[in-house]
Amino acid sequence: MTSRSLLILVVLVGACAAFPGNAGVNLRENGPAADKSEKTESYMQILCSATPALSSSSSVHELVPAVIAALYTLGMPPTQRGEASRVVSRLAELLSMFNPDVTVNHVDQTSLRPRSLLQEAEDLSLSLSHQSTDWKIVLLFLPADVMCACSPRVDADIKNAVQEVEATLQILQKQLHRTLVHVVVWSGDHQEHTDCKCVRDKSVNQGLYKANLLKALQDSLSHLWEEPRWQNSGNDFTAELQPSPVVLDSNSPLERTVFELDLLAVQLWTNLLQPSAGQSGFTDGNVITIPCPTEERPFLRTQINSPTEAEQEVLSRTSVLTDPVMGTEIPCLNRSPSPTTPTSVHELRPADVKVVAAVGDSLTAANGVGAKGNNILLLLTEYRGLSWSIGGNGNVTTVTTLPNILKEFNPNVTGFSQGTGNENSPKAFLNLAVAGATSGDMVRQVRSLVDKMRNDSRIDFHKDWKVITMFIGGNDICDFCTDSIFFSPSNVVARIRDALDILHNEVPRAFVNLVETLNVIPLRELHQDKSLRCPTWLVNIICPCTLRPSEGTSELQRVTDFNLAYQSSMRELIDSGRYDTHDNFTVVLQPFFREVFLPKLEDGRPDRSYFAPDCFHLSQKAHTLMARALWNNMLEPVGNKTYRQDFAAGVDLKCPSESNSVFRTAVNSNYTFPGPPPTFPPPTDWGRDFSCVNTAPSNSVPTSAHRVRPADIKVVSALGDSLTTAFGAKAKSLLQLRTEYTGVSWSIGGDKALETVTTLPNILKKFNPAIKGMSKGQGGRQTGFNMAVSGAKVSGIPEQARRLIEAIKNDATVDFQNDWKLVTLFIGGNDLCQYCNDRATLSPKNYSYHMMTSLDILYKEAPRMIVNVLGILEIEGLRRVKSDSLGCNVLQKYVCPCFLLPGEDSLELSELKRINRELQVETENLVYGGRYDAREDFAVVFQPFFQNSIVPLTTDGRPDATYFSVDCFHFSERGHADMAAALWNNMLEPVGEKQTYNNFTNARNSIKCPSEEHPYIFTKVNSFPSLSTTSAAPATTSTTNRPLVPDCSSSVPGWLAAVLALVGLLIGWAATWIFFSCRDRRAKRMTAAAVETSVTSF
Repeated sequence: MTSRSLLILVVLVGACAAFPGNAGVNLRENGPAADKSEKTESYMQILCSATPALSSSSSVHELVPAVIAALYTLGMPPTQRGEASRVVSRLAELLSMFNPDVTVNHVDQTSLRPRSLLQEAEDLSLSLSHQSTDWKIVLLFLPADVMCACSPRVDADIKNAVQEVEATLQILQKQLHRTLVHVVVWSGDHQEHTDCKCVRDKSVNQGLYKANLLKALQDSLSHLWEEPRWQNSGNDFTAELQPSPVVLDSNSPLERTVFELDLLAVQLWTNLLQPSAGQSGFTDGNVITIPCPTEERPFLRTQINSPTEAEQEVLSRTSVLTDPVMGTEIPCLNRSPSPTTPTSVHELRPADVKVVAAVGDSLTAANGVGAKGNNILLLLTEYRGLSWSIGGNGNVTTVTTLPNILKEFNPNVTGFSQGTGNENSPKAFLNLAVAGATSGDMVRQVRSLVDKMRNDSRIDFHKDWKVITMFIGGNDICDFCTDSIFFSPSNVVARIRDALDILHNEVPRAFVNLVETLNVIPLRELHQDKSLRCPTWLVNIICPCTLRPSEGTSELQRVTDFNLAYQSSMRELIDSGRYDTHDNFTVVLQPFFREVFLPKLEDGRPDRSYFAPDCFHLSQKAHTLMARALWNNMLEPVGNKTYRQDFAAGVDLKCPSESNSVFRTAVNSNYTFPGPPPTFPPPTDWGRDFSCVNTAPSNSVPTSAHRVRPADIKVVSALGDSLTTAFGAKAKSLLQLRTEYTGVSWSIGGDKALETVTTLPNILKKFNPAIKGMSKGQGGRQTGFNMAVSGAKVSGIPEQARRLIEAIKNDATVDFQNDWKLVTLFIGGNDLCQYCNDRATLSPKNYSYHMMTSLDILYKEAPRMIVNVLGILEIEGLRRVKSDSLGCNVLQKYVCPCFLLPGEDSLELSELKRINRELQVETENLVYGGRYDAREDFAVVFQPFFQNSIVPLTTDGRPDATYFSVDCFHFSERGHADMAAALWNNMLEPVGEKQTYNNFTNARNSIKCPSEEHPYIFTKVNSFPSLSTTSAAPATTSTTNRPLVPDCSSSVPGWLAAVLALVGLLIGWAATWIFFSCRDRRAKRMTAAAVETSVTSF
């Protein structure tokens, strides 16, 4: 929205506010407002309320957003100039909430020769030399992508960059007045340093290097603020460092969505403001929350007016243990080896072990384990001598590791790593772990390990007993959302199996520990408590899939599901008995990481001392407990191992007993392998079980739509397209694809009963067996009140609505006036699939108009009706649905060409994703805009389970084609069953708490039941008890209803409202004209040269 648009909107809203009783209700607190216009409501929900503005400010430490006249930029990143400009323009839009006249200006970069930051500062200072009255903000960007994160010169590059920033700030301080400068570290996707080796080396953890480069830049810049050279005694200039870098996450500029740019703009805006208590994050799913100045903290942030940074630093340091004791006392008395070297792994004592080895990722390479304080640069250091499973620094009295414990039983054990260095350093020895490794790297690491053990003179490869520890899967979890097929549980464990197979086939006399994947969800708490000051932005680079999902979202549930599936798949692999085929080798699953409780301080905050400076990797304190927990697991019988750890309670070391002095295996634990999980026959139907008890209707027929129980529904009906006609739902061949199997349609089908066919009417039949209107069979013979037409677009829905009204009126079995009717409206797929062929006709604006026309028809003509309106399906996921069949390979793209034909990185696909989301938003805004709230016997409810679609997956992580028909686009009967259950469950969930996704579980027990406390179908009104409609239900003898206009307070006569509206509009026009005239005259007087102005709509 441009500045002019915002101002006009504010003026008109102000004019409307003159009417009493038209205040509206805050949506987030009390539910949707009933009397706002749709347009006003959609904007006012996200705009900041104006705080009392100062006409001027004499101090930079008392700046409010309203006095900022201009926004300038320096150091724009060369390769992401377009994206950066759009982010800055969005920031200007946020400032325009307080000063609609604010301008955004970029220093001219049209020169053929690139200019330094100092030259840009000189040019800006010269252009503003005569301007000393207006306050301005200067954003000084420092692009990180011109540096190579793995270069030996990176420290020097950082030092030079920081010195240039310091010199630039000194120039600006000397020559500019009334200026607030914010320094921003910028990081994009493109590495501009062509000689940077780590960009081309895929074995290098590029995310870790990038994160540490950004942190190093932030830390180095922050030192400038300890004794700033640009500060003076005046109050008209200061500079601030934005506390976190601006990081572009997409893999290609073409994938940059409007939503991501908005997020970055809000990040900059948030960091401009004084920090408020509890202020964190910017998003909840796909909703952006814009923080606003408050009465307590109304100013833009400076070091003077925001001293909480130092306080937070002190607070965060209180949770860091400065000098921990990492040693362990070994209380074990029975330390003797076997009388003779055992030939069976099931008789292996600790003292019999001669060799230790390990493979894995950064938790075994021990990245950052020895880092002191909050020095995040030490995260790149691999403290292999301190690693829990393979380190050998010192002895167990000072460093607790598995090898140091084993040394107490056999001082001659070898293979452990010492000191620091990567996997290729001599001191690493048999620690082959690589930071950033995934399950796909295990085969390579294992082959290297086998070669080293064969060729090392210190190891008798065939006779020495070896303990090998494999711990992997953390990085797979961190990246699973980027490719859920590659990182699916079955594929991850298949790669682990390939590595273990090599050890099984080639390494004699080996006891292998396979440590279950860590439960990563508790680690999120560290980044939710802002007092700990954890570098969340950095961990978002290292492990994006774990931290970014919002609480309660489907994305976060998928993290949990994948994590648990990794663990269970590992158990199934070992429980198969695959590695117990001969006596000199075994693999034992060690589950101590399955359930981990995050250690807490006495005040309830997470204890950061267990973690490295990034609050993600583990510290030496944690490695100490991990070593003890692993040792204890090795001594515990299979089937009875500790799988739950509370590190805060400590871990006491166990000892071999006289009766059981060996490491426990499945054989010496008398453990019976369960074998592979049972295979069940394929289901013969897609029915559901019904367990609801409260199925009675109301004592008398309700007169309010907000008091309707499921059993009160007498008539069902549906409007829509081929997804409602059940096009090809039961098709097994291309010949059957065009058949409409209406009897199994999710929202209107009535074939058989719920136990075998899951549809909304079949669920309702459990409450009212006499329900009418359902369709049966196939074709058009028994369609009932199913008005859907295959191929329909939203423009055809008004006609379907008229036909529905006529059909119900003409049905002698229906009491049109008194029977409660349920309508389900689902449309938009064809509009979206054909959008690229006719953008004007199929625009979101036209979509909303036709949807409104359809709902208006029902609202005007149908008494006693509840309308389910579904948000359009998120179609992007269907691009992944594939099958090795002609119907899928050929027909799918013709069914939905605009969404399925564009390339993965194309602008066309990016546009369609945006339109998809806009259609969802337009629909929800229409439904809850208050247009249909005036009648007590009518309700429209937005059911959002399709809003964030999750494509159903098979066990190997591939899209499950059984949910789709032979064209891989329309849903099969199985898909219809899941849609029906999801719709029903949405109907029993209150507005504001409805599930916005369908995870396609296909479980028979997925049907929700009405509760005794709330036995009604949820509407907006009964979801928010404070809301009430503005009129009583119309008389049942008449179908004439109120006109579709907002209801005004009865205390204002109609003629007076019209006069006031006209006067308000004239005043608004006059004020707008005066405002723009003043601004234009002032703009002509401005002498700022070489600037460009750009405003881009949110």
